[in-house]
Amino acid sequence: MTDQERTDFIFRTVNTPHQFSYENGITVTHVEPGYAKGELVVGPNSINPHKNVHGGAMATLADTVGGCCACSRGGVCVTAGSTMEFLRPASGKKIFCVATPKKMGRTLSVIQVVLTNDQDVVVATGTFTFFMMD
Repeated sequence: MTDQERTDFIFRTVNTPHQFSYENGITVTHVEPGYAKGELVVGPNSINPHKNVHGGAMATLADTVGGCCACSRGGVCVTAGSTMEFLRPASGKKIFCVATPKKMGRTLSVIQVVLTNDQDVVVATGTFTFFMMD
């Protein structure tokens, strides 16, 4: 499979109605080998009682974009573990996520994520470990 075919497959898989991330306002916007970007459109279903973006919505964005990065060189994966650091309250119309690898392995891939608001302020970071499946 070429890089473009792999990217097209990822977009078709993730950015499709009835997928959890898609139904929760998340779109993967860019994938290339070793890199992925995506965004969360903030809406009434992604807000916590304090009127900020819910940490679960940001974790879902990070997991989705991180998984696309892990699979960007081939294969499929599932999340094996994750940590998130919520650095400040997140608000705005969109939250953006960039994912880059710390390690791309045959069995495990470790991906670093950085989430920013629409003012380009970092609101959260995280590390996701993905189990790479055949």
